[in-house]
Amino acid sequence: MSGTVKKIADVTFKAGRTIDWEGMAKLLVTDEARKEFSNLRRAFDDVNSQLQTKFSQEPEPINWEYYRKGIGSHLVDMYKEAYESIEIPKFEDTVTPQYKPKFDALLVELKEAEKQSLKESERLEKEVAEVQELKKKLSTMTAEEYFAKHPELKKKFDDEIRNDYWGY
Repeated sequence: MSGTVKKIADVTFKAGRTIDWEGMAKLLVTDEARKEFSNLRRAFDDVNSQLQTKFSQEPEPINWEYYRKGIGSHLVDMYKEAYESIEIPKFEDTVTPQYKPKFDALLVELKEAEKQSLKESERLEKEVAEVQELKKKLSTMTAEEYFAKHPELKKKFDDEIRNDYWGY
């Protein structure tokens, strides 16, 4: 087996160790997402184990003498010559250079979306805290206290009263 395949198998094995599967699993919210994540992890482990076992091992050398005894040297020599004349072309990756810039651009976009998401999450957490606080105080709060926190509503109500608009 070529050294390139062995290198790919080694890199994949190392990548499998550096993936934080438990950390990613904690971020999942729905049962459907957990199921899909489990399928992804199982598929990754299957491919990784195949790379480690099947494709990282060198094939056993052919025992040509064994076949010469049973079949005959002329036919075996013909097969040996044909076998040794086979040249397996070296793999040249032409796809990665095309998609690497696109992938890098997506990573930049992802980082920006992550920042925006964190900001929005922070804003929503503050809003939820305010609503929780308002919910606790709502039964004892006066209109003046509420309008002190929301002056735009007081202005709206005052304008409606001033313009004699009573909602009908």
